[in-house]
Amino acid sequence: MWNYSEEVMEHFLNPRNVGMVDNPDGVGEVGSMACGDALRLSFRLDGEGRIEDVKFQTFGCGSAIASSSILTEMIKGKTLEEASQVTNEDIAEKLGGLPREKMHCSVMGREALEAAMIDHFKRLGRAVPCHLLSQGVMICHCYSVTKDTIRDAVLQNNLDSVEDVTNYTKAGGGCGDCHHDIAHIIEDCRQARAGKAPGNLVQFDVDKGAEAGADRELVKQIQDLLDNDISVALRNDGGDIELVRYSEGKVFVRLTGACAACRAADVTLKEYVEKELRRHVRDDLHVIEITN
Repeated sequence: MWNYSEEVMEHFLNPRNVGMVDNPDGVGEVGSMACGDALRLSFRLDGEGRIEDVKFQTFGCGSAIASSSILTEMIKGKTLEEASQVTNEDIAEKLGGLPREKMHCSVMGREALEAAMIDHFKRLGRAVPCHLLSQGVMICHCYSVTKDTIRDAVLQNNLDSVEDVTNYTKAGGGCGDCHHDIAHIIEDCRQARAGKAPGNLVQFDVDKGAEAGADRELVKQIQDLLDNDISVALRNDGGDIELVRYSEGKVFVRLTGACAACRAADVTLKEYVEKELRRHVRDDLHVIEITN
């Protein structure tokens, strides 16, 4: 039997803000009913950009219900910028603590909020500000847990075993196929704490992929814009971009750093990178991501 705080029991027995917001500005869904936990969070903003109404629907344990309930109370009245600062540790602390084995419930609430914010910016046709997110590549498919969620949990809580990661995020608690990947993330975090820096990125040769003089000049313009403007903006959020090749109006690029693992990468490429290239270089360019 878990040792739940009075606050957890209160929000479990009398959850706040249950349901679906009418005419929402953003809806996020995380988890999977097939694996035991699922959460949908919806919000609506007021005229000043603050969260006027927020509600949740969840299928899960008492900790999941309580975490979702307290989260809606915590972010109501905040801007998206302010709401994005709420961490899973804040959720657990507000509940008076959660059993170590139930910390993944607070993580799920944070992920649902991020998914709802991504949905909001997609509805507006705008790139999602990367600093609002902790996007990541999916590592645990049983419980839909991303690489960055695992990495954040390891760094913030000094986790040093796969079992610890499972307790905090639920990753690895299903089939176990991701245990090897989780162990690698833990080791990467250990090296990051030791101050080991990643290697340098390989630079693009502007002549490669350019079939004629006009193409070579075009590639130089693309490279200049990427280096002097677009890369600078992405590096502010921990990411970067490199030109791979150009061919017949198609600009093949590779996202690196935080951008490589960002759930909103497709929006960044189309709504920012492609639009900037069309505005400043040529209006018929198409940006295509290379992921290997």
